Amino acid sequence: MNRKNFKDFLLSFEQIPALLYLLKWLLVCTLIGSLVGSISAFFLYSLDWATNWRESNLWIIALLPLGGFIIGLSYHLYGNSVVKGNNLLLEESHSPSKMIPFRMVPLVLFGTILTHLFGGSAGREGTAVQMGGAIADRFTKILGFSDGDRKILLIAGISAGFASVFGTPLAGGIFALEVLVLGRIRLDAIIPSFIAAVLANYFCELWGSTHTHYVITTLAEMNPTNLLWALLAGIIFGLVARSFSKLTHFWGQFFGKYISYPPLRPVIGGVIIALAVYLMGTTKYIGLGIPTIVDAFDIQLNSYDFLLKVLFTSFTLGAGFKGGEVTPLFFIGATLGNVLIWFIPLPMGLLAGMGFVAVFAGATNTPIACTMMGIELFGIESGVFIAIACSTAYLFSGHSGVYSSQIIGSPKNKRLIEEKGLHLSDIKDKRKQ
Repeated sequence: MNRKNFKDFLLSFEQIPALLYLLKWLLVCTLIGSLVGSISAFFLYSLDWATNWRESNLWIIALLPLGGFIIGLSYHLYGNSVVKGNNLLLEESHSPSKMIPFRMVPLVLFGTILTHLFGGSAGREGTAVQMGGAIADRFTKILGFSDGDRKILLIAGISAGFASVFGTPLAGGIFALEVLVLGRIRLDAIIPSFIAAVLANYFCELWGSTHTHYVITTLAEMNPTNLLWALLAGIIFGLVARSFSKLTHFWGQFFGKYISYPPLRPVIGGVIIALAVYLMGTTKYIGLGIPTIVDAFDIQLNSYDFLLKVLFTSFTLGAGFKGGEVTPLFFIGATLGNVLIWFIPLPMGLLAGMGFVAVFAGATNTPIACTMMGIELFGIESGVFIAIACSTAYLFSGHSGVYSSQIIGSPKNKRLIEEKGLHLSDIKDKRKQ
């Protein structure tokens, strides 16, 4: 046997562990994907029912304070260990200490359904991600996984939840890898993340669950002038994303400071939201707001739509209601892009699509996942504009975000933030010193 053949012989053995690794995670992710995809389908059906029932029985919005009390009391009595939500998943992914309590699944599931039924303004991504992470973590003990494998399990659960609830498996797989550490991607978990995302989406659709389709009908030529306009739009999207993150944290701290009994926080918040809806005479700014998002691609909307959605959603979540931030961020971004046509000479649908994913990118610090989501939702033809908007929004949203437990792996601006390893929540405290 010559040297080359001997080398090829040795290299062949390297593929055996790789094959075993692949088979191991294929089996595990099939279990995770089937479970998470199925519960996501139930969740999506439940949200549709809650939304349709609320819109046909608007009187129930007056009971939003009651719904808030039920949610607040449930978490106060049974959910103190899971009240951090997505941030708990991030913390356990960084420093594993104890398993995610399974009670997170029913608490966040029914808490979100009640939030939408009674008229809160929230999304669904946070719920799906939390359910996915909690379900995946069950296999840690069942399979006797190490802390290293447990981190990968949580990533698979996050990707499965995200992908199945939005119908975007590629974006879901990347989101789980990108969201943990700002400026870093965990490639060691790339296979489990993508397998879990694809299978969860498959099983969700197998139950007949469908996802909203958005269409950008008119594109623009990519030239230096349009590049500058896209950069300007990205800056605006990033600043709005930053404002949303800051305002959500502000309301959370405000309610925590002035209302010591947690179950009363969503009660007071519910009274204010219900009164606001009554006085405004519209339910446009509560719930998911998908009809408005669809309209943003083709119809000129009110200039203040995105501002009101920022206020309603940040207040709803800050008061203690449950749900996610992502679909409201889609609403905010799409309606903001719709308004930008007033002074940015790009097609309305393109601006709405850019804002749809760019505000999300800025608020979650996941520009690559959001770029991929834009391509999955709108097609590759708009990909360059989507990528420019997402990356610019990511830069200009600063060291803020809706997930305060994100660790800074690579600072966006090293002149302002030199240290690595800080949580986003540490930035504000550090600047006070």
